[in-house]
Amino acid sequence: MGRTNQILCIENISIETLGNIKSYLLSDGFKVKEILATSKIIKSQNLTDYDAVFILGGPMSVNDNFEYLLEEKKLIQSSFNLGVPMFGICLGSQLIASSCGGKVYQGPKKEIGWGEVHITSKGQSSIFDKILGNKIRVFHWHGDTFTLPNDAEILSESDLYIQAFRFKNAIGLQFHLEVTKNMIQNWIREYHKELKNEKISGDRFVDDIDKNVSELKNISKIVYENFKSMIE
Repeated sequence: MGRTNQILCIENISIETLGNIKSYLLSDGFKVKEILATSKIIKSQNLTDYDAVFILGGPMSVNDNFEYLLEEKKLIQSSFNLGVPMFGICLGSQLIASSCGGKVYQGPKKEIGWGEVHITSKGQSSIFDKILGNKIRVFHWHGDTFTLPNDAEILSESDLYIQAFRFKNAIGLQFHLEVTKNMIQNWIREYHKELKNEKISGDRFVDDIDKNVSELKNISKIVYENFKSMIE
């Protein structure tokens, strides 16, 4: 266990939650504080109260001029300085990339739905240790991508983009390992206009959804256990 046994989870929109990762944290005896991001509540957090910080996804862009996103970047910088482990998912990973000196920008093509990512040699000895093979099937929902500073380690990639990285005490995942069946179904409803604009049918996300989500949960548990070693 960690020093305080408390975890901070920052949600940027209420439908993008910790998902299956929350159950792993609770099973290990951590207390999870979930906050919906506002400037005031982020400013009020004391990072020394927490063993780790999770920063989750959302439809907004890092480059949007929202005050709470600027406060999240300040919190990330403080986490770098204090060495508090961070785990960013989708928008969370992009906020970490931006905060460590990378550039976040709109990619030429959105990645939405199930797809494979390739695990690099760095990834196999890091966050993806104990995963058999060098490819995993994950769930995507993003349009932005990023560059990284030279001292960041790229842990996985797709044909289009960097998919996972480590910088100092932070792990960033562009894709979603945390999603449950209900989360995917909620996203299809909430983001239906985006799917329509991209000419993507949500029906294909739910084909074999139970099998896909079950396999994803197994990968998520391994990644979580590897990240936990950064806390202990």
